[in-house]
Amino acid sequence: MNPPRPHPDLSLRERLALTGYGQLMRLLLPLLMGRLLWRAREEPLYGAALGERLGLGRTSRPGALWLHAVSLGETRAAEPLVQALRRARPDLRLLLTHGTATGREAGAALLREGDEQRWLPLDTPGAVRRFLRLHRPALGVLMETEVWPMLLHEAAQAGVPVALANARLSEKSLRQSLRFDALLRPAARSFSAVLAQTTEDAQRLKQAGATGVEVCGNLKYDLQPAPELLAAGLSWRAGLGRPVVLAASWREGEDEPLLQAWTRRLAAWPAQQPRPLLLLVPRHPQRFAEVAGRVEAAGLALVRRSGWGEGGPGAKARDAEVWLGDSMREMPSYYACADVALLGGSFAPLGGQNLIEAAACGCPVVMGPHTFNFALPAERALAAGAARRAADMAAALDQALALAVDGSGHALAVQAARDFAAADQGAARRMALRLAAWLPAPDGARRRPDDRLSAPRRAAS
Repeated sequence: MNPPRPHPDLSLRERLALTGYGQLMRLLLPLLMGRLLWRAREEPLYGAALGERLGLGRTSRPGALWLHAVSLGETRAAEPLVQALRRARPDLRLLLTHGTATGREAGAALLREGDEQRWLPLDTPGAVRRFLRLHRPALGVLMETEVWPMLLHEAAQAGVPVALANARLSEKSLRQSLRFDALLRPAARSFSAVLAQTTEDAQRLKQAGATGVEVCGNLKYDLQPAPELLAAGLSWRAGLGRPVVLAASWREGEDEPLLQAWTRRLAAWPAQQPRPLLLLVPRHPQRFAEVAGRVEAAGLALVRRSGWGEGGPGAKARDAEVWLGDSMREMPSYYACADVALLGGSFAPLGGQNLIEAAACGCPVVMGPHTFNFALPAERALAAGAARRAADMAAALDQALALAVDGSGHALAVQAARDFAAADQGAARRMALRLAAWLPAPDGARRRPDDRLSAPRRAAS
């Protein structure tokens, strides 16, 4: 199966928009590089291999599958897709690109011998052309919402088909894209395939200009938490004897409301009952020190996960009022340790974080009012009993604490969460079936993917 040649015809208006965008990106280049150096002060990885941001570096062997996962969430979502592709094509060579330090760190675990990892170049004409000349991939796969006008235009000019996998587009993002229609519509039109999460996402992506749109489901349902991480979380919890509320993937603007509400709940907590523990896990590692300072300023006894050592939480940690989860790639452990999770990003107008991972770990969720980034999973989780919704932080804490101390109600919510996470698996196999067929066989001829992949089924909408 040959993908359609991704050469969208550009109108004069679209050509002018793309030219203006390219000139603007060139002018912004010193500022963008300076921002990376600034971020490297707290996360040194941002200062590594800066030439790759300009499309420079080592030449790769041509013909790899180039997969771009900008940050941690997209990289984790890509894991089951990469595994399914390797099953379909054992000869797969992967060129993995990222935009953030957390994505690059997590992506290293996906690499095998022969694979390579790079930064995605900044979206300037020269950087993108150099990147494509250096690596000459057989197929590009961008994850979820990554639409870079110059990257897609230059890939089309180079004859490199590009697919958008696990694609999603919220109503808010659609409105924004339509405001820049002359620039973003041809970019969306240049995708050889768009593998959408839901029917609603597919409809919005078509409105944005995408063609070849197919509903394949959400890769995040296929993510399986590592058993050793779940076991670690359960060991932290063993013998604790108190309710644990997890503030998961906590975002900017949510710290103060949470700490104020938590302090009030502790002050009113019945003396005869074990006092609850708040397990606070910021979304971004550069916020660890800032959040620790805010917890201490609120007068709460804090212990950081990084201070435990190999033996797990000690006596001081078990008496603390707040644990700060300042570690990477341990989110399943935090979910396993908790009775219930508050969904970060949903209490400020940020759209919410992924709640499917919590459900897969058997952790019920309480969400705030803002879940537009994961609207359909949020509604499905509510309907399944795996999640609850609260109007504000105070109401969310009341719901979370009530569920944590309700033995039979909590057990039902845990089972509902696991059932919800397991119900919609299979997106990785469906997407791998589509993508593997575009990769050249070792002799250069195209071939059908491995027969072990059955014909795709459309995901439930």
